[in-house]
Amino acid sequence: MTQKQRKISKLVTSEQLLEGGGFPVRRPFPTPEMSDVDPFLLFDHLGPVDWGPGEGIGAPDHPHRGFEAVTYLLAGEMNHKDSAGNSGVLRPGDVQWMTAGSGVVHSELPSPDFMKNGGTMHGFQIWVNLPASAKMNPPRYQDIAAANIPIAHSNDKKTSVRVIAGEAMGLSAVIDTFIPITYLHYTLLPGAKHTQSLPVTANAFVYVINGSVEIGPDHEMVSEGQMAQLGSGDLVTMQVNESTNDKCDLIILAGEPINEPIARYGPFVMNTEAEIKQAIRDYQEGKMGAILSE
Repeated sequence: MTQKQRKISKLVTSEQLLEGGGFPVRRPFPTPEMSDVDPFLLFDHLGPVDWGPGEGIGAPDHPHRGFEAVTYLLAGEMNHKDSAGNSGVLRPGDVQWMTAGSGVVHSELPSPDFMKNGGTMHGFQIWVNLPASAKMNPPRYQDIAAANIPIAHSNDKKTSVRVIAGEAMGLSAVIDTFIPITYLHYTLLPGAKHTQSLPVTANAFVYVINGSVEIGPDHEMVSEGQMAQLGSGDLVTMQVNESTNDKCDLIILAGEPINEPIARYGPFVMNTEAEIKQAIRDYQEGKMGAILSE
């Protein structure tokens, strides 16, 4: 069977805005230009931003229902707590895959050490939709330390990949997902060229964290803060020009489309407006619980 290279079908430059308690993010979607990339509902590139002592900002107590929130930290330190009594610390390289399901209230705030000392905060939050059959499942957390995320290197050492979800270079992720998801963090040095296989039925895109990369058979350039939605096919080729002095870090995300109606209101994502109204009532009536202060 002949394999087909994916080309760029749409190139999006991220919008810059403030989120949570007022921290800066770059967001390729949802925007007026692009609402979602089924099954992905939101993609936020947080920072990098340097905070002085006492200046760090996060996202205080807020509810979620009907989807998964995935946080991947590159720098800084965040504490998370939720209304089910879960808590933990995210450090550089760590991933939290939170399945909100039927509903949870959680907070994401800089750790006490970070607040005391300041530093750089840098990472990503991605929202993954859940099929209707799983939207009311019990909440679930998967906290994966950086040391447990598989890392692979090409033979020439010019390409490396952190396998957060899915497979790359013969390695499989340790995270369990409801629907098939590929989430890869690639680092390509000058002169690197690599081809990643993707499920032919999956929607997929590339987001560039820093530097620039040539994508696909037409060598289309994608630069920092840009997202390239990929067309049909089962392969994507990435290449960094040998003449450049800069490496390129990028994320590849791919997922099987759910193809169900989406009704969304702030932190709730369901299938109908009636379900959204019910989610609001349940939250207001305390049915999603509350985070207990220590």
